[in-house]
Amino acid sequence: MTEYALIVAGGKGSRMGTDLPKQFLPLAGKPVLMHTMEAFYTYNPDIQMIVVLPHSQQEFWADLCEKHHFVKPHRVVDGGETRFHSVKNGLAWVKEPALVGVHDGVRPFVSQEVITRCYRQAADCQAVIPVVDVIESLRCVDAENRSHPVDRSLYKLVQTPQVFEASLLKAAYEQPYQSCFTDDASVVEAMGKAVAWVEGNRENVKITTPFDWKVASALVNACTI
Repeated sequence: MTEYALIVAGGKGSRMGTDLPKQFLPLAGKPVLMHTMEAFYTYNPDIQMIVVLPHSQQEFWADLCEKHHFVKPHRVVDGGETRFHSVKNGLAWVKEPALVGVHDGVRPFVSQEVITRCYRQAADCQAVIPVVDVIESLRCVDAENRSHPVDRSLYKLVQTPQVFEASLLKAAYEQPYQSCFTDDASVVEAMGKAVAWVEGNRENVKITTPFDWKVASALVNACTI
Protein backbone atom coordinates (compact mmCIF):
# COMPACT_ATOMS: atom_id res chain seq x y z
CA MET A 1 0.00 0.00 0.00
CA THR A 2 1.04 3.60 -0.50
CA GLU A 3 2.53 5.14 2.63
CA TYR A 4 1.61 8.66 3.72
CA ALA A 5 3.08 10.89 6.40
CA LEU A 6 0.57 13.46 7.64
CA ILE A 7 2.58 16.05 9.57
CA VAL A 8 0.52 18.24 11.88
CA ALA A 9 2.29 21.56 12.48
CA GLY A 10 -0.25 24.04 13.77
CA GLY A 11 1.62 25.42 16.77
CA LYS A 12 1.67 29.14 17.52
CA GLY A 13 4.53 29.19 20.04
CA SER A 14 2.43 30.39 22.99
CA ARG A 15 3.78 27.80 25.46
CA MET A 16 7.27 28.21 24.04
CA GLY A 17 7.11 31.94 24.75
CA THR A 18 8.39 32.92 21.30
CA ASP A 19 6.93 35.01 18.50
CA LEU A 20 8.09 32.44 15.98
CA PRO A 21 5.93 29.26 15.90
CA LYS A 22 7.86 26.36 17.38
CA GLN A 23 7.82 24.31 14.16
CA PHE A 24 9.84 27.08 12.46
CA LEU A 25 12.47 27.57 15.18
CA PRO A 26 15.99 26.98 13.84
CA LEU A 27 17.61 23.76 15.02
CA ALA A 28 21.07 22.87 13.72
CA GLY A 29 20.72 25.49 11.01
CA LYS A 30 17.21 24.82 9.72
CA PRO A 31 13.61 24.79 10.95
CA VAL A 32 12.44 21.98 13.22
CA LEU A 33 9.72 21.03 10.74
CA MET A 34 12.26 20.32 8.01
CA HIS A 35 14.15 17.91 10.28
CA THR A 36 10.88 16.15 11.08
CA MET A 37 9.94 15.75 7.43
CA GLU A 38 13.40 14.50 6.50
CA ALA A 39 13.10 11.68 9.04
CA PHE A 40 10.20 10.24 7.03
CA TYR A 41 11.90 10.72 3.67
CA THR A 42 14.92 8.87 5.03
CA TYR A 43 12.60 6.01 6.00
CA ASN A 44 10.87 5.97 2.59
CA PRO A 45 12.01 8.31 -0.22
CA ASP A 46 8.69 7.68 -1.97
CA ILE A 47 6.46 8.52 0.98
CA GLN A 48 3.56 10.86 0.25
CA MET A 49 3.94 13.89 2.53
CA ILE A 50 1.05 16.08 3.67
CA VAL A 51 1.88 19.03 5.93
CA VAL A 52 -0.97 20.71 7.79
CA LEU A 53 -0.29 24.37 8.58
CA PRO A 54 -2.47 27.33 9.53
CA HIS A 55 -3.26 29.27 6.38
CA SER A 56 -1.63 32.37 7.88
CA GLN A 57 1.72 30.55 8.15
CA GLN A 58 1.89 29.02 4.69
CA GLU A 59 3.52 31.95 2.91
CA PHE A 60 6.19 32.11 5.61
CA TRP A 61 6.80 28.36 5.21
CA ALA A 62 7.19 28.77 1.46
CA ASP A 63 9.79 31.49 2.07
CA LEU A 64 11.65 29.20 4.48
CA CYS A 65 11.69 26.41 1.92
CA GLU A 66 13.18 28.77 -0.66
CA LYS A 67 15.72 30.14 1.81
CA HIS A 68 16.92 26.66 2.83
CA HIS A 69 16.63 25.15 -0.66
CA PHE A 70 14.21 22.60 0.78
CA VAL A 71 12.74 20.77 -2.18
CA LYS A 72 11.31 17.61 -0.61
CA PRO A 73 7.91 17.13 -2.29
CA HIS A 74 4.93 17.77 -0.04
CA ARG A 75 1.38 19.08 -0.12
CA VAL A 76 0.46 21.91 2.26
CA VAL A 77 -3.08 21.76 3.66
CA ASP A 78 -4.96 24.30 5.80
CA GLY A 79 -5.13 23.58 9.51
CA GLY A 80 -8.40 23.52 11.39
CA GLU A 81 -9.81 24.80 14.66
CA THR A 82 -8.35 21.88 16.62
CA ARG A 83 -5.85 19.09 15.96
CA PHE A 84 -8.82 16.84 15.18
CA HIS A 85 -10.00 19.15 12.44
CA SER A 86 -6.46 19.61 11.10
CA VAL A 87 -5.95 15.86 10.73
CA LYS A 88 -9.35 15.53 9.07
CA ASN A 89 -8.38 18.22 6.54
CA GLY A 90 -5.18 16.35 5.75
CA LEU A 91 -6.95 13.01 5.37
CA ALA A 92 -9.07 14.45 2.57
CA TRP A 93 -5.96 14.26 0.36
CA VAL A 94 -5.14 10.62 1.14
CA LYS A 95 -5.92 8.13 -1.61
CA GLU A 96 -6.74 4.56 -0.61
CA PRO A 97 -5.52 1.91 -0.20
CA ALA A 98 -2.81 3.33 2.02
CA LEU A 99 -1.19 3.49 5.42
CA VAL A 100 -1.22 6.91 7.09
CA GLY A 101 1.24 7.93 9.77
CA VAL A 102 0.13 11.02 11.69
CA HIS A 103 3.10 12.76 13.30
CA ASP A 104 3.68 15.92 15.31
CA GLY A 105 5.68 18.47 13.34
CA VAL A 106 7.77 19.24 16.42
CA ARG A 107 9.04 15.69 17.00
CA PRO A 108 12.23 15.77 14.88
CA PHE A 109 14.07 13.06 16.84
CA VAL A 110 11.85 10.09 16.00
CA SER A 111 14.13 7.18 15.13
CA GLN A 112 14.13 5.25 11.89
CA GLU A 113 13.53 2.07 13.89
CA VAL A 114 10.35 3.49 15.42
CA ILE A 115 8.99 4.73 12.10
CA THR A 116 9.68 1.35 10.52
CA ARG A 117 8.08 -0.58 13.40
CA CYS A 118 4.94 1.54 13.26
CA TYR A 119 4.33 1.18 9.53
CA ARG A 120 5.15 -2.53 9.46
CA GLN A 121 2.90 -3.31 12.41
CA ALA A 122 0.06 -1.21 10.99
CA ALA A 123 0.18 -3.27 7.80
CA ASP A 124 -0.81 -6.25 9.94
CA CYS A 125 -3.19 -4.83 12.55
CA GLN A 126 -4.43 -1.51 11.03
CA ALA A 127 -3.76 0.71 14.07
CA VAL A 128 -0.45 1.24 15.92
CA ILE A 129 1.06 3.78 18.31
CA PRO A 130 4.60 4.08 19.70
CA VAL A 131 4.94 4.27 23.48
CA VAL A 132 7.66 4.47 26.13
CA ASP A 133 7.69 3.45 29.78
CA VAL A 134 6.98 5.88 32.61
CA ILE A 135 10.25 6.11 34.53
CA GLU A 136 9.27 8.52 37.32
CA SER A 137 7.00 7.88 40.27
CA LEU A 138 3.39 8.60 39.42
CA ARG A 139 0.53 9.84 41.59
CA CYS A 140 -3.20 10.40 41.03
CA VAL A 141 -4.94 13.47 42.49
CA ASP A 142 -8.55 12.90 43.58
CA ALA A 143 -11.52 15.27 43.75
CA GLU A 144 -10.43 16.43 47.22
CA ASN A 145 -6.96 17.31 45.97
CA ARG A 146 -5.35 14.38 47.76
CA SER A 147 -2.69 12.43 45.91
CA HIS A 148 -2.30 8.67 45.79
CA PRO A 149 0.54 6.56 44.37
CA VAL A 150 -0.24 4.42 41.35
CA ASP A 151 1.60 1.55 39.73
CA ARG A 152 3.61 3.18 36.94
CA SER A 153 4.08 -0.17 35.19
CA LEU A 154 0.41 0.08 34.17
CA TYR A 155 0.99 3.29 32.20
CA LYS A 156 2.76 4.29 29.00
CA LEU A 157 3.70 7.64 27.48
CA VAL A 158 2.32 7.95 23.95
CA GLN A 159 4.30 9.31 21.01
CA THR A 160 3.89 9.69 17.26
CA PRO A 161 3.83 8.61 14.45
CA GLN A 162 0.52 6.89 15.02
CA VAL A 163 -0.03 4.76 11.94
CA PHE A 164 -3.36 3.47 10.61
CA GLU A 165 -4.92 1.84 7.61
CA ALA A 166 -6.34 4.81 5.70
CA SER A 167 -9.96 3.68 5.40
CA LEU A 168 -10.10 3.01 9.15
CA LEU A 169 -8.70 6.41 10.06
CA LYS A 170 -10.96 8.23 7.61
CA ALA A 171 -14.01 6.46 9.03
CA ALA A 172 -12.95 7.38 12.57
CA TYR A 173 -12.64 11.04 11.64
CA GLU A 174 -16.22 11.08 10.39
CA GLN A 175 -17.29 10.97 14.04
CA PRO A 176 -18.36 14.23 15.69
CA TYR A 177 -15.51 15.97 17.52
CA GLN A 178 -15.17 15.31 21.25
CA SER A 179 -12.88 17.09 23.69
CA CYS A 180 -11.51 13.71 24.83
CA PHE A 181 -9.92 13.21 21.39
CA THR A 182 -6.35 14.00 22.41
CA ASP A 183 -4.69 11.99 19.65
CA ASP A 184 -5.55 9.81 16.67
CA ALA A 185 -5.65 6.61 18.71
CA SER A 186 -8.39 8.04 20.92
CA VAL A 187 -10.44 8.87 17.81
CA VAL A 188 -10.05 5.35 16.41
CA GLU A 189 -10.77 3.70 19.77
CA ALA A 190 -14.02 5.68 20.07
CA MET A 191 -15.21 3.55 17.12
CA GLY A 192 -14.49 0.39 19.08
CA LYS A 193 -11.25 -0.50 17.26
CA ALA A 194 -8.35 -1.79 19.36
CA VAL A 195 -5.00 -0.05 18.92
CA ALA A 196 -1.73 -1.96 19.16
CA TRP A 197 1.51 -0.49 20.46
CA VAL A 198 5.21 -0.75 19.70
CA GLU A 199 8.24 0.53 21.56
CA GLY A 200 9.03 4.19 20.89
CA ASN A 201 12.33 6.00 21.45
CA ARG A 202 12.99 8.17 24.48
CA GLU A 203 14.59 10.89 22.35
CA ASN A 204 11.33 11.38 20.43
CA VAL A 205 10.39 14.45 22.45
CA LYS A 206 7.67 16.88 21.49
CA ILE A 207 9.14 20.39 21.51
CA THR A 208 6.48 22.46 23.24
CA THR A 209 8.06 24.40 26.14
CA PRO A 210 11.36 26.24 26.77
CA PHE A 211 12.57 23.18 28.70
CA ASP A 212 11.82 20.97 25.70
CA TRP A 213 13.90 23.32 23.59
CA LYS A 214 16.84 22.89 25.95
CA VAL A 215 16.49 19.13 25.62
CA ALA A 216 16.29 19.39 21.82
CA SER A 217 19.35 21.61 21.71
CA ALA A 218 21.28 19.00 23.70
CA LEU A 219 19.98 16.12 21.61
CA VAL A 220 20.93 17.71 18.33
CA ASN A 221 24.56 17.47 19.37
CA ALA A 222 24.19 13.79 20.26
CA CYS A 223 21.84 12.51 17.53
CA THR A 224 21.94 12.48 13.78
CA ILE A 225 18.78 14.14 12.47
